[in-house]
Amino acid sequence: MCNFFFRLLHKTYLCQTNINMDRIITKRFIQEHLNDDVIQLGLQAKRYQDIDMAFVINQIAGLQKIKEKVPLFYQSDNILFPKQLSVEQSSSEITAKYKSMLFHGDRFADLSGGFGVDFYFISQNFRSGLYIERDEELCKLAAHNFEVLKIPQYEIHQTKSEDYLDNMPEVDLIYIDPHRRSETGKKTVLISDCEPDVALLAEKMLLKSPVVMIKLSPMLDIHQAIKHLPQTTEVHIVAVDNECKEVLLILNRNNTLESDRNQHILIKTSNLHKAKSEQIFDFTFDEEKQAEPAFTDEVGRYLYEPNAAIMKSGAFKLIATRFNLKKFHVNTHLYTGNNLIDDFPGRIMQVSAVYENNKTDIKKIKEKFSKANVTTRNYPISVDDFRKKTGIKDGGHDYLFALKTASGKNIIISCNKTN
Repeated sequence: MCNFFFRLLHKTYLCQTNINMDRIITKRFIQEHLNDDVIQLGLQAKRYQDIDMAFVINQIAGLQKIKEKVPLFYQSDNILFPKQLSVEQSSSEITAKYKSMLFHGDRFADLSGGFGVDFYFISQNFRSGLYIERDEELCKLAAHNFEVLKIPQYEIHQTKSEDYLDNMPEVDLIYIDPHRRSETGKKTVLISDCEPDVALLAEKMLLKSPVVMIKLSPMLDIHQAIKHLPQTTEVHIVAVDNECKEVLLILNRNNTLESDRNQHILIKTSNLHKAKSEQIFDFTFDEEKQAEPAFTDEVGRYLYEPNAAIMKSGAFKLIATRFNLKKFHVNTHLYTGNNLIDDFPGRIMQVSAVYENNKTDIKKIKEKFSKANVTTRNYPISVDDFRKKTGIKDGGHDYLFALKTASGKNIIISCNKTN
């Protein structure tokens, strides 16, 4: 009898040892091929008979995508990655951290768990979290990854968010990032095209939480979104390194604003940088409506271009009055002044020359600039057509802005960056 148990124990030990060895070999293989082209690696799969290549390629592809996007996950040993679409659709670390700083409390629910990036960072400001996800694989990976990341209190529920809402407990915050791709894989931007349709779920969500945060497409029409979600009290427009990444709608159970509430909704724009401090510009639609900027044909010493988050917000008049700048034209969203405004939320250019839009000056531009960064705003031709017309290649340290001024005059301004 003793010999039997000894043999059984030895067999179990060998099995466990083999499993551990397989893990070590697999991990070593991933590290050795971390910078390889995964497509080429997949074509060579027959060379590696002892390796689960489907699994390995998925992990390598995930690590490659997450290295810059979510450094904390990349640096955490043993994180497992789902199919690539889930990694692509996840928030970046910098935008997830932004969302995590907006609220804190006892318990929150993420109704669109996914890869779990937002869930992890939001969980840092709550005592416990509810992760809701209909995909079985994502739920299994979340269970593994949350242990690796040492999230202290959480529950994982594999179900549709619509179904879970019916019996879910009350929480301090509901977060949801609805699926924004059609059946063919094409990206969608309308709220009604999202899954689930958050406009239909809004009232039910607000019965379970006093605050709901919804992540939507950066291509979204903000005014239309507010029309579909009248419980909105704040809109956050988040850009990273001057590229608009997210539009967040904050819904409040106690929204008691009057019928003109849209004008009083707080619009918060943020341009986040990895190396520099963020640029913040907050306003209401009413402030934008009431703003009366000065328009000009004259070009000052500096040219100002608002960042992508402000451009998305539509604060085209208010940005001029807040910073005492002149606007070139009602439809030309570029600004000028003689004073250097270091804290302007956008690019600041020092003007070096102003050219007329005629053959003589176009010839001068051709001769002077073989290479330049070109922007056209409210100008008769596109950037590509401007390059064809002038032969100027992209790049270099010079900047050319072709635009229309207050009187309808087309000009070209050459500049250099100051920041």
